[in-house]
Amino acid sequence: MAEFKIVCEYPHPPRKVWRAVTDPALIPYWTSTGKGARAEGFEPVPGTRFRYVAKPVPGWRGIVDCEVTEVREPELLAYTWAGAEGEVPSHVRYRLEPVARGTRFTYHHTGFTGIGGFVMARVLGSVRRRMLTVGLPALLAELDDAGVLHPGAALRLKTTR
Repeated sequence: MAEFKIVCEYPHPPRKVWRAVTDPALIPYWTSTGKGARAEGFEPVPGTRFRYVAKPVPGWRGIVDCEVTEVREPELLAYTWAGAEGEVPSHVRYRLEPVARGTRFTYHHTGFTGIGGFVMARVLGSVRRRMLTVGLPALLAELDDAGVLHPGAALRLKTTR
């Protein structure tokens, strides 16, 4: 079974990082570095079914079906992830920990099976690393400590559909 884990530290308080990664209005700013998925129907509440909707590409319909499985605000969010209809879901966990200079954020995606799962873990791992090292820091820099975009923020969303 394949998986990947990305650990980043951000010089921002956990509540601000939590807001950036769980507010549906903010999520598209950092997923795929501003051209990523909209979280439709998302709420950080166990049992919530939602989907990420992004621009389709050859071989992928542009939709990921998800269900929130665990929440401990502002330290843990877990959900299932199915990128194709009928696919056995994999599992995503966000863990936020306060550290001396801000927040340690761990993104862990598990449950990829077979050779296709191995390939998908490699592809998604590369994409997620860019989101978490480029996209999320850019968004966090544009938010106040309450997690609200500064007036006149330079970030712009690209159309996903």
